[in-house]
Amino acid sequence: MVKKKKAKPAPRKPVKKVVKKKAVKKVVKKEAAPAPRPVTALECRVCGYRLIIDRKCGCAEEHVMVCCGQPMEKVETTV
Repeated sequence: MVKKKKAKPAPRKPVKKVVKKKAVKKVVKKEAAPAPRPVTALECRVCGYRLIIDRKCGCAEEHVMVCCGQPMEKVETTV
């Protein structure tokens, strides 16, 4: 008996290597925080409670706030 020759497998094509690209992070500029602004506050000298005055009312006379039976004192602070 005659042996049949086995067919050679087809030559393989060269495999291209896939190179994954790294994700590029976008540079985000941080917004500059606004500079602290001075505000007027009223503070109770007994209990330490504070009221921050965010806008003036425009009255001719000054308003007196009372806490713990005593008028509150003006304090300059920053927010």
